[in-house]
Amino acid sequence: MHIHILEKWQHSHDFAVVREQAEKNTRIVIILTAATMVIEIIAGLVFGSMALLADGWHMATHVAAFGITLFAYRYARNNANNPQYTFGTGKVSVLGGFASAIALAVIALIMGVESLMRLFESQSIRFNEAIAVAVLGLIINLISANLLQEDHDHDHHHGHDHNLQAAYVHVLADALTSILAIVALCGGKFLGWIWLDAIMGIVGAIVIAKWSYNLIQDTGSVLLDGTVDKQIQLAILTAIEGDRDNRVVDLHIWYLSPDHLAATISLVTHYPQPPDYYKNLLKSIPNLAHILIEVNLCEEVPCTFAN
Repeated sequence: MHIHILEKWQHSHDFAVVREQAEKNTRIVIILTAATMVIEIIAGLVFGSMALLADGWHMATHVAAFGITLFAYRYARNNANNPQYTFGTGKVSVLGGFASAIALAVIALIMGVESLMRLFESQSIRFNEAIAVAVLGLIINLISANLLQEDHDHDHHHGHDHNLQAAYVHVLADALTSILAIVALCGGKFLGWIWLDAIMGIVGAIVIAKWSYNLIQDTGSVLLDGTVDKQIQLAILTAIEGDRDNRVVDLHIWYLSPDHLAATISLVTHYPQPPDYYKNLLKSIPNLAHILIEVNLCEEVPCTFAN
């Protein structure tokens, strides 16, 4: 039985993405978005504006998406050291981002269908009141975007939080639909172009669908343990094979969280060293948090490797 302290050889699996300020700002954004949602839905019904009504229901889905964002932050934090999760809860924020991306795709589909329907339906709209409410919605969206902007910029410099990215994209989508609603209502009021309301809705649906597709690609790759950047793979191979006569025969790298990577490496050498020796060779590679090394002795002289 080992009598030495084991912590030296144990790995930490606390890879959860914790953004306390982002979580606080997201709560504020939920309150602002929910208030705007209620105002726009009521105004859309009273003033007869389908643009406002659609934007209001669009915001309702975003309130639900922001709820997913907060749940992901809290769940990841509370279960960071839960042994039920083999590699920690680092991917919870990625899962939250993926769920929000799906919500964005649904929003884009609904907006597209409603906009096509409006092309064939004329509406009686009280333009002045509807424009005023749309401008108010845009102002609140810009305030919300500003709250998340600092967190989003900080995220780009200190890791990559897909959950935060999803929340930020939702706010941008809200701002976009508000702008399109204003343009459509102004076109209808001053130029009589009632059809512009539907055209702007279709444009907004296409843009939001593109955002959703990009976010699904990013988060899906992490959730499915997709291949990491080839530069990271090359850096690991160079660090290992640049020392002595080491040759890497098997290499797997994947994300444990947006900020942390894991790697399993199998190598062959004439001069095997302890695992810590090879881990030390990889110290310069950022975000490599969990490494397993398999060292195989090459007993052939000389030891040849097939390319």
